[in-house]
Amino acid sequence: MSVKVKDLLKISRLSQEYGDKVLLEKEIKTSDISRPGLEMTGYFDFYTPERIQLIGMKEWSYLMKMSSHNRHQVLLKMFQPETPVIIIARNLEIPEEMIRAADEKQLAILRSKTSTSRLSGEISSYLDSRLAERTSVHGVLMDIYGMGVLIQGDSGIGKSETGLELVKRGHRLVADDRVDIYAKDEMTLWGEPAEILRHLLEIRGVGIIDVMSLYGASAVKDSSQVQIAVYLENFDVHKTFDRLGNDAEELEVAGVRIPRIRIPVKTGRNISVVIEAAAMNYRAKQMGYDATKIFEERLTDLISRNEVKHD
Repeated sequence: MSVKVKDLLKISRLSQEYGDKVLLEKEIKTSDISRPGLEMTGYFDFYTPERIQLIGMKEWSYLMKMSSHNRHQVLLKMFQPETPVIIIARNLEIPEEMIRAADEKQLAILRSKTSTSRLSGEISSYLDSRLAERTSVHGVLMDIYGMGVLIQGDSGIGKSETGLELVKRGHRLVADDRVDIYAKDEMTLWGEPAEILRHLLEIRGVGIIDVMSLYGASAVKDSSQVQIAVYLENFDVHKTFDRLGNDAEELEVAGVRIPRIRIPVKTGRNISVVIEAAAMNYRAKQMGYDATKIFEERLTDLISRNEVKHD
């Protein structure tokens, strides 16, 4: 994924203060943001010009105490060809020397009314998600009761049809066929559709349908956290399936592990209802309620009472 300076104009009410369309096409290659403090004193030993340079109240105040000549010289040294953009927070006044330096080094200047810390957080979060490496997996990603459920399974088992049934039951489609997943952090997976497949669902025998057009905007979602995976497989009488929920299985994507359950599929079984129950059961476990443990505790208690009676 690549992010251009013009993409930043979509967040934090950033406005373009200097630069033409060519400068807005410049690519941002890292989500790290630099607040150049020491650099303004002339210390550039560990300067990172490839980062977005964010000017807040502290940096601006120091700049404004300099003479016009020194201010221009420091800014010229800060602004490098690999610098993507200069951003001014708090709607601070842009000194004339900064515009001259940006013109000489061909850099765009953006400005926002947002506070410096909040602006830095919003931009970092946006860039982290946009620049993260994507891993494409085959399946259907659904938002079920606010939880991201990745539905995978054997070819032709009915993943898309199950997704359609879940949409009819009031849940939201995030992606069908190809799900692009990335690690938002060390513990969190996030999924989104390929742009060409956004809001589309392929149903064998019917073709491609536009879920948003048929069921409305409430039936789709552009992205979702991936919290649990469900694998659909054909029922086999010779295979033993987990009945108590003790067989912990995990799916690893982009270095992050999430729980995965296997659901056998056979005629007459309502898979969408089973997946709904699996999602709600996972949420209950996250809240500290584990039905399997409760059953085991009751079973242990029953066995203990029976042993006492026989004694």
